[in-house]
Amino acid sequence: MRYDETSVAGCDFWRDGRVRCCQAQVLRNSGRFVQEQRAKDEPLSKTEKVDGVAMAAKTDQDRFHLGFLWVAETNLGFVGGLLVTNHRGRPLEFQCTTPVKANRTQEILYGNSLKPFLFGELIGKTLCERISVHPDLIVVQQDELMELRSHQKAPVVYLLPEDCRDLPDEDRVQIGNQSVRFNPDFPEDVDQIRERARLISGDADLEEPLERVREALNETVKVQTVA
Repeated sequence: MRYDETSVAGCDFWRDGRVRCCQAQVLRNSGRFVQEQRAKDEPLSKTEKVDGVAMAAKTDQDRFHLGFLWVAETNLGFVGGLLVTNHRGRPLEFQCTTPVKANRTQEILYGNSLKPFLFGELIGKTLCERISVHPDLIVVQQDELMELRSHQKAPVVYLLPEDCRDLPDEDRVQIGNQSVRFNPDFPEDVDQIRERARLISGDADLEEPLERVREALNETVKVQTVA
């Protein structure tokens, strides 16, 4: 798995910097995303012959990448992390930012639009631009991150709580063992989301990788606080 440094470069009045993420923390518990499936039920790849030699060919599942994005609020500011996994939840790359904090004047000027701007346009967009393994679908659990869809091409879905009954069936999509909603400003995403949902195991727990991101960000903040 690749891990790297990411800096946030927004307006000149925002703090920016570099933070190295913790590889060991990201890898911990990575196997809980989906229950291990037997090879006879779902082969890892198909084979094809090239010049008479059997070669492993990547399937649609092998090429499919999931992104899990979370922004944590700390004493130092807002810190974002993006974990990209394969369809089984195994980590491929993780990027995180240093704290981004607005001063009081900026809080007044931006008003209610501050968090969507910070989360989606500044932090989320920067992470998507810097990551080398691009996700085909991004899972979030914070409303402010739905703004990210306006700044990059991959569909962004919001992971609904299990007891959510407010949305009609046509406004939700089943992925793994959970339901998600999409950005209503991008209705064309629905077909893509449904198509990609078929590449994910029916017992997949999409909340577990988000918990990994939260834990990784906590470790990052601890290191930065000590430094």
